[in-house]
Amino acid sequence: MKKISKQFLDISLRYAILILLALPGFAIFYFVFAPLTIYPIYFLLGLFFDVSLMGDIIFINEIPIELIGACIAGSAYYLLSILNLSTPKIKLQKRIKILLLSFGVFLILNILRIFFLSLVFMSGSALFDITHKLFWYIGSILFVVGIWFAEVKLFKIKEIPFYSDIKFLYKQSKK
Repeated sequence: MKKISKQFLDISLRYAILILLALPGFAIFYFVFAPLTIYPIYFLLGLFFDVSLMGDIIFINEIPIELIGACIAGSAYYLLSILNLSTPKIKLQKRIKILLLSFGVFLILNILRIFFLSLVFMSGSALFDITHKLFWYIGSILFVVGIWFAEVKLFKIKEIPFYSDIKFLYKQSKK
């Protein structure tokens, strides 16, 4: 019985954290990841162009590129958090490692995505709009799903997000 109580507590804590992260509208993700995204892009673009930075706008040869919230992709970080916290039977230290790895990999991919799109934009290519849309609609989803599947394999995760918790709760309701 003690094990069952511990599982109920675990489920309650994990989902409470998810709710608390969502309440301020992902503000925590934007607060943390905006500077971690903007400054490396500013540095990388500075290797190739004359750049300046004013808040969330990078000027390349006086042409502004604004990095809005969607560029920072706070919702993708939240989705990675959801996948992590909705998966039961992961010890705390392992869960933290998984989260940090997923955030780090996504951050790097996102920086490279924005850097690449900035280069395409500055080249004056007619392909910028379609490339931007493909990266936004398909690329971001593939990044998140790919990161999660890689972590499942790397960390040998056996449980399924949400489903494993629902299955446990259903079994307990039958008792």
